[in-house]
Amino acid sequence: MAAASAVSQGETDRLVTGTPADVSVFGPDIVAKSADLIARYPESRSALLPMLHLVQSVEGYVSQAGVQFCADRLTLSNAEVSAVVTFYTMYKRKPCGEHLVSVCTNTLCAVLGGDAIYRTLQEHLGEDGEPLGQEETSGRPGEPGSITLEHAECLAACDLGPVLQVNYEYYDNQTPESAVELVEALGRGEKPAPTRGAPLTDLRSVELELAGFLPEDEATYRSHVDGPSAAVETLRGAQLAADRGWTAPTMPENPPALPTDESLAGSRISGGEKK
Repeated sequence: MAAASAVSQGETDRLVTGTPADVSVFGPDIVAKSADLIARYPESRSALLPMLHLVQSVEGYVSQAGVQFCADRLTLSNAEVSAVVTFYTMYKRKPCGEHLVSVCTNTLCAVLGGDAIYRTLQEHLGEDGEPLGQEETSGRPGEPGSITLEHAECLAACDLGPVLQVNYEYYDNQTPESAVELVEALGRGEKPAPTRGAPLTDLRSVELELAGFLPEDEATYRSHVDGPSAAVETLRGAQLAADRGWTAPTMPENPPALPTDESLAGSRISGGEKK
């Protein structure tokens, strides 16, 4: 079991022996934030997704202590919480670096160069001739300049591929060379501006925002979230339609009636199908 486990040896031992996880890492401020989250929902269990982001903002991943904390606060079993953690890829089961670099390797980005970018970063961030593996970290997890690398499924930016994200902010139209320059800058403690999205910060800060906790001061809030949004490429079709005066047809006042079972059956018979 230990050899096949995706979690640490200590957590594997705890699972085998049934020893309760130590949740003391989640201090009074996190307990208060968890109570705030629970109060936002009519059923406490509905707060599980933001609660998992909250515990991930503390440790950089969802440890077994994080699972226990959520289960205790939401009156759920550890199995119920773990089922959610292991379903969604944004919840990590191993400690992450200061930055999470996600390279899109879905079909379009892959053929445009996403696979090459991912392989290049694996080799560049690896050590002793060994490429960095999926969700492995270059540097000590959580320390400044540390980077966790993953390949991601579609990042919904096919018009700007190949793309990658750093802490879920977009860097569009990448090449292996530009991706290497980006991770080198991150390693030096720099925070290059994303192509689109909010100014770059560290992964744990982003996790706190994903949990639903943003600065209350308007100016500070805007400095955290404001940034370029839709790209020129994304809006090109809409702009072309506007320039040429194209509009979508309006819905008629009396739309045609939906087909009935009888009319569909008649259509199949006339088309050569057997009834």
